[in-house]
Amino acid sequence: MIKLSLATSLVAALGLYVKPRLLRRVDELSPIQSEEVKIVKVSCLPNCTESCWLQAYVYNDRVRVLMPAPDYLEPEYTRGCLRGLSQVFLWYGPDRLRRPMVREPFLRWCRGEVSWEKAVEEAAKLRGSPDKFIEVDWDIALDCASKALAKIMRDYGPASIAYTVQVPGTAYMGKGALMRLASLFGWSSMHAYPLNGDLPTFWAPTFGVQTEELETYEYLNSKLILIFGSNFTVTRTMSARMLVLAREKGAKIVVIDMNYPSVANIADELILINPATDAALALGIVYVLIRDKLYDAEFTKTYTDMPLLVRLDTKTRLKASEVKELSEYAKNIKIPAYRELYTAWDTRRNKIVIVDPRTLERKDPVTGEIYDPALEGEFEVELVDGKRVKVKPVFQLLKDLVYREYTPDKVARIISPSLDLVPKYIDVIERLAREIATIKPVAIIYGASNWQWYNGDLKGRALSLLVALTGNIGMPGSGISTYAGQYKIKWPMWSWWGYDKELTKIRGVAATRRPRWLNWSIFLNYEYRQSEEWRKYRSTEVPWPEKGVRALLIQWWNPFDQHNKALILTRKARREHPEPLDFIMTTEIQWTTSVEYSDIVLPAASWFEKYDLASGPLNPYVQITQPAHDPLFESMPEIWIFKEIAVRTSKIISAEWTEEEIEKIIGLKKSEMIELAKMFYPDPELQRQEEEARMAGRWSLRIARDIANKASELAIERLLEDGRSVVWAEGVTANLTEGITLEELKKRPIRLKLPTPGNRQIPFWVQINMKVPFPNASYPHPIPATARYVKSGRIEFYKDEKAFLDLGEELPVHKDPFEECLYKLYPEDRGKYELVYLTGNSLYRIHSTHSNNAMMLALQDYKPKIYMNPKTMAKLGLKTGDYIELYNRFGNIRGYLVEDPGIHPRVVVFYQGWWRRYTDGTYYNAPNYPWIKPTEIIYFTPGVWEPNTKWNNTLVAVRKLE
Repeated sequence: MIKLSLATSLVAALGLYVKPRLLRRVDELSPIQSEEVKIVKVSCLPNCTESCWLQAYVYNDRVRVLMPAPDYLEPEYTRGCLRGLSQVFLWYGPDRLRRPMVREPFLRWCRGEVSWEKAVEEAAKLRGSPDKFIEVDWDIALDCASKALAKIMRDYGPASIAYTVQVPGTAYMGKGALMRLASLFGWSSMHAYPLNGDLPTFWAPTFGVQTEELETYEYLNSKLILIFGSNFTVTRTMSARMLVLAREKGAKIVVIDMNYPSVANIADELILINPATDAALALGIVYVLIRDKLYDAEFTKTYTDMPLLVRLDTKTRLKASEVKELSEYAKNIKIPAYRELYTAWDTRRNKIVIVDPRTLERKDPVTGEIYDPALEGEFEVELVDGKRVKVKPVFQLLKDLVYREYTPDKVARIISPSLDLVPKYIDVIERLAREIATIKPVAIIYGASNWQWYNGDLKGRALSLLVALTGNIGMPGSGISTYAGQYKIKWPMWSWWGYDKELTKIRGVAATRRPRWLNWSIFLNYEYRQSEEWRKYRSTEVPWPEKGVRALLIQWWNPFDQHNKALILTRKARREHPEPLDFIMTTEIQWTTSVEYSDIVLPAASWFEKYDLASGPLNPYVQITQPAHDPLFESMPEIWIFKEIAVRTSKIISAEWTEEEIEKIIGLKKSEMIELAKMFYPDPELQRQEEEARMAGRWSLRIARDIANKASELAIERLLEDGRSVVWAEGVTANLTEGITLEELKKRPIRLKLPTPGNRQIPFWVQINMKVPFPNASYPHPIPATARYVKSGRIEFYKDEKAFLDLGEELPVHKDPFEECLYKLYPEDRGKYELVYLTGNSLYRIHSTHSNNAMMLALQDYKPKIYMNPKTMAKLGLKTGDYIELYNRFGNIRGYLVEDPGIHPRVVVFYQGWWRRYTDGTYYNAPNYPWIKPTEIIYFTPGVWEPNTKWNNTLVAVRKLE
């Protein structure tokens, strides 16, 4: 605690004495020198990847100042940016939601005054406006929501209710509460990772994981850092200091980009290349690595699929079961169902051998002898049926490919912004290859703007070759990392997110109860689901509800502004689409565009008004957030909101449905559903206490909040217990939360006990140093769910599934990003739209969060801006300050033009996140389209292998507006 007199200057620094448009109750503040300011430790939890640990200075039940808290074990992690420190302008601003709201047509339906059909029809006309929202008490709002959800389930089935939990790494409790509610009734979940375009689709087919990132503190161990399409100083503002420290320690930093990004200001070198040509550059480097034998042969033979033999007749990997002399042995080798016995050529004995997927030791599973696999050559083998076929190692096929297509002169012509620079780019390719091979450790940062393309997977697979061939994986300061959002969880969460434990207790036998899954791009792309490509390549495991999606539940995100593709979503909401939405409910903190498209709006507590647990993909720490004061107005923690919907919906179903209906539709007995709803909180006694208070007339928001906070604390403790023993990789368990308690987390962040030196987050350390097979677990999925993607147990660059072979992508290649999507679907667009439209992350927003932050708006002159190269502007007859529109067949966006010589002449940049209230009613992502690539629908593991949103695969034209 500190005296107010010591904090007055800090309070004034945020404009405390300005009119109360930005901060509530300012005019009521009468400073008293004896009053004390309370300090509360909180986590900043927007989707920015940083999760900064902050100190909140609280006076008169308001956070007046936020500052970085110096409680990390490594002081370098202490951080906080202007966005986070100014968030009081949001939570105490004019857009803060005050009470639950129900759109008037649905309120009338709930009262029995109009039919469901009439209410849906009238509500659709109101969506997109603030009209006819009625503030109601929580009982009315929750009863109406529960009644609507029960009706939709009865009419269309539970899978027709789709919900989105945005970046669960920021709020295991709050986001997990909606997941738990969906588990109860079997609703469809749309994973935030591909929804946001954050899923780098190369990870699963190459490494068998969702992702694996090097923690930024490890950059201090790197000697060469290559940054491909990541503006680190904007997207990882506070962690960018690690790059500065690494450079001070002697690391060389090279930025490769189509534009001049601000991160280049702290780099040693900037290499400008043409848009979407990173794969070509990587393959040109691979050519030099192979030609000059700069690759690490031992690492390549041991940890990658480069020695595996491929049949030249079918282009599939040769299985031991196909080979005459190995087939009988193969029958007797017991391997998991998700593994396969492939083959290699032993140069020591000049014979074919089985490659054991159970270990990374190069040991013949038949004889126990150590073998030395060939990387090059062509061999002939006899199959079981007597046929003789020719085979080559994957490495030889890769060599053939790069020698044929990716020589430095050919690659230089692809990547060079102008032909006169081709000789210089040849030198660049040669030099980069030598540096990657000789300066170790090497770390590659692969940015989201680079993989959010139709062929983003090819880029990632090609870039992964650079670290795999040179042995830059599994050691401190090395590897390839992708940083996007706080999508990733650190250990399985089903004890809170699902109902496995509770249903097992009720039934007396092991049982699971979890949500269904759905993909955002599949939800949006109705046309693709009518295509032959969908029917040809779609695996039976790729979900789509039989009766479609009729209801959308939104929790703490803004899809009607932020996400691809808002125009399609808008048409669904207004029922101008073949697959319309009947009902939309949003749980939010503030009034957003998505609130205006909703039918029921439930005000949620902000992250410094509740308890929650957080640990994202990049932060090696576990952190909590905790109440600095009571939630404003009538806002409530999500754990309470979704508990209430669980209880009320189950009561409605119990009263109105037959026993047979409940079991057929919900998949539970009536008694089971009722009991599970009563067990929503980790301790059912808490729910009973709240119900007793209701019955006795003692209930209040404060009592409900206090009980909800206790439930959150219990849920946190339950999850910490779950982290005590988790499967990290095959045969490797980890006690990730050893010694971590809730009471300690209230004081400071605590580093996870990772099974690596110093508990550092070093990708694939256990595979490289313990020779256990790939992959690590991708939580919450078990190993078998993702290990099937790398059946050899090794890093795989050769993929022989039909979609890969049909597309000619069995090995990484470079392709034009528009040929197989836009020009295939709309050949008439060739030459019509010529500027690549990039929606970069803004320094002033975190996606759409902070779009209405007064401080951030002031720094931008309240104007959305479009950045263009001066040569392009001159060609189009435009100048700085012009009000222009970017457009294509899908949609348009407006903004004020700014000349930027650092932008590629074929590129135009609009920084994402602007709400349409600032863009003349246009949508910044309207020109985007939810493209789906065939290779993304051959498997389905949520958040690991599914279609990804492709923000940047967009071409536009420009026109000036008066």
